[in-house]
Amino acid sequence: MSIPAAYRQELADGDPSRPNQDRPRMVIVYGADNQKMLTVYTQSAFEALAADIAALPRGSKNRTILQRMVLSKSQPLEIDPDGRMVLPAFLREKIGLENEAYFAGVGETFEIWKPETFEDADQANVDQWIDEMGDDFDPLSLLGA
Repeated sequence: MSIPAAYRQELADGDPSRPNQDRPRMVIVYGADNQKMLTVYTQSAFEALAADIAALPRGSKNRTILQRMVLSKSQPLEIDPDGRMVLPAFLREKIGLENEAYFAGVGETFEIWKPETFEDADQANVDQWIDEMGDDFDPLSLLGA
């Protein structure tokens, strides 16, 4: 699948020490069985996340959960020189991806969704949350004062 240009550049910037300059690396975290999307990290962002997990006390519940839900449920990949990646079949099957993918930027990472799943999940979650916040809610208030 072809990766949008903006995300390709972010992946390239997030892997400055890559062995092959034409092939930026990334890590896809596929997480829990009920997770309906894939979270894509730059190589350096995933290394930082792994270091944060390793810094937790050995044997702690949080470290164990994160090791199992993030580290052991991740897949390293490379972008080819044409800006594409080959998404393994098990990842396509996990999120029900058939022909098209939806890429959603979420700050330090981006997500890959089946378009219909993203539309359904995103709209339902946002609508419910906005209803709970009331009619005069300003989303920019979440930035704090």
